[in-house]
Amino acid sequence: MKNKSIQHIFFDLDHTLWDFDKNSEMAFDTIFKQHHPEIATVHFIEKYAPINQACWKLYQYDKITHEELRYKRLKDTFDALDYVISDEAIHQIADDYITFLPDNNHLFDGAIEILDYLSSHYQLHIITNGFAGVQYKKIANSKIETYFETITNSEMAGVKKPNPIIFQHALDLAQAKKEHSIMIGDCLEADVQGALDFGIDALFFNPNNEIVPEGIIQINHLLELKNHL
Repeated sequence: MKNKSIQHIFFDLDHTLWDFDKNSEMAFDTIFKQHHPEIATVHFIEKYAPINQACWKLYQYDKITHEELRYKRLKDTFDALDYVISDEAIHQIADDYITFLPDNNHLFDGAIEILDYLSSHYQLHIITNGFAGVQYKKIANSKIETYFETITNSEMAGVKKPNPIIFQHALDLAQAKKEHSIMIGDCLEADVQGALDFGIDALFFNPNNEIVPEGIIQINHLLELKNHL
């Protein structure tokens, strides 16, 4: 059922439009082939993916800093692999990763088609917890910047989703009202519940078919947004 009051659509970026997992694996593969060929990227990613997710959750609630996140997710992964590596090498990989990550710009299937469709009916925006410099490069390099009227990141807002302050900052920047806005993202806690608690509609992008609490509106493919908007 379509919500006819919506004028502004706020998208999360990573894991929603921009295929973070695929692009991240490609960045690490480049680094390891150049400097650590004994590391099998596929085995590294198996350990890294859940560790990175756990570290981002700590960062989301200000329990670790930006620099601690960059170091900890790598250190914990190498420890899990029993791979001996110096702190200096870890910091170098962290720097290289941020450099290479925006060079790979796979979007989720249907991303361009749905942005074309929605941009002719609504004003589109981004709200992201990602690091500002990296996020802007991702958006520019994947050639989707022209679709968005505003981009709100946690650094400019001073807080991260699900803190209501970042949603208010995004609304103010977009000159949008709560009742005319909707948030679309892949994280139930940060994107969906954060938006709902703030007082705007939300829709859960669920490509992995996670179990969803009752009452949460979800899609499994981006083109399903046409059924709602």
